[in-house]
This record gives sequence, C-alpha cells and structure tokens, in this order.
Amino acid sequence: MLVYGAVGLIALALALAPFLFPDIRSQEVAARICVFIVLVASYDLLIGYTGIVSFAHTMFFGLGAYGTAIAIKTMGPGFEAILLGGGAGIAAALVLALLIGLLSLRVKAIFFAMVTLSAASVMMVLASQLSDFTGGEDGITYSIPKLFSPATELLADADGKALRLFGVPLNGKLALYYFVFLTALVLFLAMMRIVASPLGSVLEAIRENEMRAEAIGYRVVFYRTTIFCIAAGMAAGAGILRAVWLKYTGPEVVLSFDIMIDILLMVVIGGMGTMLGAVIGVVLMTLAQYYLKDLMVLGAEATADLPIVPDLLNPERWLLWLGLGFILLVYFFPSGIAGTLLGKGGRK
Repeated sequence: MLVYGAVGLIALALALAPFLFPDIRSQEVAARICVFIVLVASYDLLIGYTGIVSFAHTMFFGLGAYGTAIAIKTMGPGFEAILLGGGAGIAAALVLALLIGLLSLRVKAIFFAMVTLSAASVMMVLASQLSDFTGGEDGITYSIPKLFSPATELLADADGKALRLFGVPLNGKLALYYFVFLTALVLFLAMMRIVASPLGSVLEAIRENEMRAEAIGYRVVFYRTTIFCIAAGMAAGAGILRAVWLKYTGPEVVLSFDIMIDILLMVVIGGMGTMLGAVIGVVLMTLAQYYLKDLMVLGAEATADLPIVPDLLNPERWLLWLGLGFILLVYFFPSGIAGTLLGKGGRK
C-alpha cells in the first residue's frame, strides 16, 4: 500500500503540477519526470522483465527526438510535422531494434551489451558529424505549434486576456504541459498492460530460465526481439515528447551516455521488474539532480558556525552526497525501493 500510495500521490502531483508549482523551473522538472518515466519504464521492460542489458536506449530516445526536430525545422511548426517526424523516428527505432535484435540477441548477455554500446556510440558520432541534418554539436532549435505558445490564450476573460484558474493563466504553456503529461500517461499505461498480459508472463519465464522456456515451446529470440522493438518504440515516443517540450534537440540532450547512466540508476533505485519502481526512481533521481544543491546551500548556511560541516555541504560536492545516498539506498533496499517494499526481490 505504501508503494501504491506513493505512486498515486506522484501521479496526482504531476496531474496538478502547473497549479501546485507554477514557476518555470518546477514545470520543467515535472515535464522531465513525465518524459523519463516513459523512458525508464521502457528500459525496465528489457532489463527488469526480460533480463536484457542494453546500452542503446538513448539511441532510440534520440531517434524520436531528432525525427521530430528535423521535421519541424523542415516543414514548419505544425502538428503534421510532429506526427510525420515522430512517426519516422519511431519507425527508424523499430527497424534498428529489429536488426540489432535479430542479429545479436542470440549471443550471450555481455556480448549483446557491447553490441548495443557500439551502436549507441555510432549514433552519437553520426549526430555530431551530419551537421547539415542534425545541427552537429550545436543541435537544432525550432518553434512548436502556436497552440503551445505562452502567448496563445486557451480561454479569454472579459478584458481579452488569458483566463486564470487558481492564479494560473490558461495559455499555450499549460496546453504543452498537458500534452506531455497525457501522452506520457497513455504510454506508461500501455506498458503496464503489456507486463500484465500473457506476453509479460512469457518474458518473465525467459528471464528466469531461458533454456526451460525454449524447451516448453517458446521461441526465445522472437519474444526477446519483440520486447526489444516495443521498448525502442516507447523510448522514441519519449524522445518526441522531449523534443516538443524543449524546442531544442542536440547530442548532449538526447544521446549522451550520461542519460544512459541516469536511466540505469533510476531503474536500480526504483526496483527492476516493477513498473511502479520506474516512477519512484525517476522522481527521486530528478528531484536530487535539481534540488540537492539548493538543500546543501541551506544546510551550509545553517551550520556556518560549525567546523568542517559547511565545507562538506558545499554545493560543489553534490555528486558526493548523491553517490552516498545511492549507496545507502542499495544497502537498505537491495531490490530497489518498490521491489523491496513489494517483497518481490526485484522480480515481478
């Protein structure tokens, strides 16, 4: 109940984020959480439910983002550009996932991980070098549909200004946030349905004992390739949302290996093999990345008269404290927060 209650509160907070946290920074955090919940949950389909270790997830994330960005830059800021570009990005992700899966999922886990790492590195180089299409290291900036512009009034009052609800103007910025939130919600619920379906049971059987699953008639390579393609499509969908929200796409934003490390940490913190764990892991990691420095500043000011402590709480050392927090989480919650509390031992 604790896990379900926490996830319910997170969902409620995200649903009401523009009204509960109206400042720009908080809305950026909320939108990032929505996008990364989809991205991390899709990765958990691989590593948590099927036992597939892949380092190419940011490649699929980037394909969705770059497809959207290039289409909007070429066709103009319209919904048709988002649909066509995003669709092309998802299609490219599915094709690449199919090729990698068919060619590589027959090999041992460590070799498959190395293949995906190589593929992700190649994609990073291509994004940097094909500057005529991708903008190179500088990336691509673009406009998005007018409906999502802060200047767009969804509802107007008697004075012709944007109507306010609980002090928040009903403008295009609000529409953009709910576009991201609702799309992320639909994708997440779709993944929840997948793991609760017979396909999810087969994937768990493959994770537990691949040879036995094959012996009773399941085509292991087919199922592993299928879930690899599904996860790639979901990651590309998250990339579309990221591109539309940021109005910018570049290698460091969607293809960086730092993002892959964040995904791994979020999965481990929340608990592998639990979709709800993805929600908890993303929220904790994102809040730490955005607000830990602020807390350390307050702590350093409060302990200014004490020896050593203010220096330890220097905001420049935030990664040290983040690392210590991660070590403690792994020690006290060896199967992740959701996995341990649900008593699943990291297995659903």
